[in-house]
Formats: sequence, C-alpha cells, structure tokens
Amino acid sequence: MIFQSPAQAILAFTGAAALLTITPGLDTALVLRTAAVEGPRRAMLAGLGICLGCLVWAFAAAAGLGALLSVSSVAYDALRLAGAAYLVYLGVRLLVRKGGMTAGREAPPLGARAVDGGASPRTWFFRGLLTNLLNPKVGIFYVTFLPQFVPAGVAVAPFSMLLGGIHAAEGMLWFGLLTVATGSLSAWLSRPRVARTLDRATGLLFLGIGIKLALDRGR
Repeated sequence: MIFQSPAQAILAFTGAAALLTITPGLDTALVLRTAAVEGPRRAMLAGLGICLGCLVWAFAAAAGLGALLSVSSVAYDALRLAGAAYLVYLGVRLLVRKGGMTAGREAPPLGARAVDGGASPRTWFFRGLLTNLLNPKVGIFYVTFLPQFVPAGVAVAPFSMLLGGIHAAEGMLWFGLLTVATGSLSAWLSRPRVARTLDRATGLLFLGIGIKLALDRGR
C-alpha cells in the first residue's frame, strides 16, 4: 500500500489501528478482568504494559529485528513456546484458585483486592508487558502491517515509531474506556461469586490461547 503523503498514511493507519484495538482479544480480556477484580489502577497499569509492548515491537520492526521472526523458525518457536508457557501459567493460576474457608467465610478468588492487596503495582504492569512481548504473532503483525503505511521518501524508523505511538495511544484510550465502564458495575463485579466466574473465564481463555500458541507452528 503506497500513500502519497505522510498525512494520508497517518490517517489511514489511525483508522485501521482503531479497528484492531477494539477487536476483542487477549489484551481486552486481560484489562477487563483486571479492572473488574483488581480495580482501575491495576487495570490501567496492565494496559500501560501492553501499550509499551506495542512500542517495543514497533521499534523492533523498524530496526529489522521483527523480520527475524519471519525468517528464523528457531527464533519464532523459542518466543512462541515462551509465550505459550506464560499464558498457560496465568490461565492455570486463575483456574486453580478456588478459594477456601477463612474464619467462617469463603476466601476471595485469585486477584481479589483482599488477596493481592500487598502485591506491587508493578506486577500488573509487567504482566501486561510480558503478555504482549511474548506473543510472536504481535511481532509478525508489526513487521508486516506497519511497512504498508510508511510512505516512500520518509525516514522509516522514526515514522514507524510514530505509528506505534498512535497505536499505543489508541490502546490506552480504549483501556481507559473499558475501565470506566466496569467502574459503574464495581459493586456487582466485586462479589466473590462473580469475581470467581471472571477468574475462571479469563483463565480458560488464557489457557486456550496458550495451548493454541504452543501447538500452532504456522505464522
């Protein structure tokens, strides 16, 4: 795809990236679950980690590192298996946390504020970052998608980073909207049974994607 000017390319990329951003997927599920069970601050930290991952992939694509994933099966498989293992770990951790009885009451599920209240906020940032960086398909996406919006005659690296910044900004806006939307339902979402259901649903999603990523050798 060739654009006559940087302005046309930016406009086209902004629209395409917006559609990709709001398409339901792993990132949306992670932020929604975190907002519902952990609270808005941790949800936005997870979203910030995801968006930083997008910038890292944009830099890798601009530097030519992302192309390595498309030509080296060893590099691709190594990142694919690491990402699959991490997603399976997160999924199983959510699924096995059934809760117990404490002082006559059921303990809250994994991630409930009473359980993880002492966890560092950086935990959620790095969770979002690793979820993004350990997904080789994100790298393949960037190395194949971004070049289509780089007009001839512009500096490839700075322009690619600009496009990555636009995508990251749209992601943070979308995650903010999701977090605000869950805020109005916070009382209902904080109920132990609802939180436990969210944990299990998200755990199954992470586990399924992790297994699919481990078994999927295609690019």
